[in-house]
Amino acid sequence: MRDMLLLLAYLLTTIAKLLGPGGARAVVADSLLLKQQLLIINRSRRRSPNLLVHDRFLLGLWSLFLTPRRILRTVIIIRPSTLLNFHKALVRRKYHLLFSSNRRGKPGPKGPSGELIKAIIELKQRTPRFDCRRVAQEITRTFEVYIDKDLVRRILAKHYHPIPGDGGPSWLTFFGHTKDSLWSIDLFRCESIGPAPRLLKSHWVLVVFDQSTRRLIGFGVHSGDVDGVVLCRMFNTATSTQIAPRYLSSDNDPLFQYHRWRANLRILDVVEIKSIPYTPLSHRFIERLIGTHH
Repeated sequence: MRDMLLLLAYLLTTIAKLLGPGGARAVVADSLLLKQQLLIINRSRRRSPNLLVHDRFLLGLWSLFLTPRRILRTVIIIRPSTLLNFHKALVRRKYHLLFSSNRRGKPGPKGPSGELIKAIIELKQRTPRFDCRRVAQEITRTFEVYIDKDLVRRILAKHYHPIPGDGGPSWLTFFGHTKDSLWSIDLFRCESIGPAPRLLKSHWVLVVFDQSTRRLIGFGVHSGDVDGVVLCRMFNTATSTQIAPRYLSSDNDPLFQYHRWRANLRILDVVEIKSIPYTPLSHRFIERLIGTHH
């Protein structure tokens, strides 16, 4: 009876270590990853082992619980970059399941009608300063058809191609006049690769880039939701060792509309210049730097 109680206590302790935070899960994942590689080696004697679908899934799953440094020491028959690619594939699958519009069930409407698309395009052409929220409000009030700003954004991104006007200098001319005091900023999101509980945790990264010298000024990182206070803190962290420029170029992201953000720029005596909506070419250098424009 005593031996059974001790065995039960050891079992409960092991389960608690596996479920709680710490390195126990990483040790188990390391062992399972090695065993899976040995099974692949015994299965095929060729120079390049054949990886099946479940092999890729299991290798990618175990690698999520390991740090990049541990991955470099664990892999035997495959390269560390292969496991990192498996991790990226799982990240893409995560967001596909969270935000994909393909849902099983009754078939619904295939999308907005041609008349609605034409009305949105004409309204945007006549009033180019209207943002997506304002366009959606005007369409809803005029035609009594409820649409949200996300639908307007998708329609404009696909069908709206603004023609640059002749009034005023071009963006290249503007960049040339302000080359010594013009920075560009942008935000992007990435996922963590560390072990649980930081598994696939989203981080926001603010990048500050000098348009004249093509050099990276700095960047700020934040884990969680971004508001005006957090955005100002990320910008001050990225530019703490530099003198603030005269002009700052940013896109039309709603995060750059916070009152705290604008107040921070007024305190620093920085003039914010907005890029052309839905035209990445007007923000091409930093868009290419973060990989959102090719």
